[in-house]
Amino acid sequence: MSIVLDAPRDEWAARGLALAARLRHDLGPAAVRVEHIGSTSIPGMPAKPVIDLQVSVLDLEAPLDGPLEALGLSRRPYVQDHVPAGRTDDPGRWAKRLWSGPGVNLHVRLAGSPNERLALLFRDWFRANPAAVPAYGAFKAALAGAVDDIGVYSDVKDPVVDLVIVVAEEWAAATGWSVS
Repeated sequence: MSIVLDAPRDEWAARGLALAARLRHDLGPAAVRVEHIGSTSIPGMPAKPVIDLQVSVLDLEAPLDGPLEALGLSRRPYVQDHVPAGRTDDPGRWAKRLWSGPGVNLHVRLAGSPNERLALLFRDWFRANPAAVPAYGAFKAALAGAVDDIGVYSDVKDPVVDLVIVVAEEWAAATGWSVS
């Protein structure tokens, strides 16, 4: 199965906002924060035509299945994110839950966790540094053309994201950026 990246689409931002608003409503107080993340949340970034959303929760074991299944999402087996190279964190701090459905990936992470922060930092750094978007987009396109397995695509992309995060952390420190 080939990996298809679409050219950036203006409607991704509106769709991400609409889905986030619906999740905020349907999940109620269980959702501390709901954000549009990933490549479709970054203006000018080519992406798989899938909206990634992040729901921040206080308890990963909170019963979200009912509302998420009602939205057409099903639980996936992933329970942990990649820990960036050079990090000495306990891998358990990178726990997550993942649901997906047509055109949507929903990442549920603990509020205040390093993986919650990383997803937002990645997005916000690219938004603040649009000159970096074409280079990362070209890397993704070359990778998608070279591999046909989404697992391999993700595994090869992880070290590049790790490098972006090193620069993004410096930007965060210099600008005072934080998860709001």
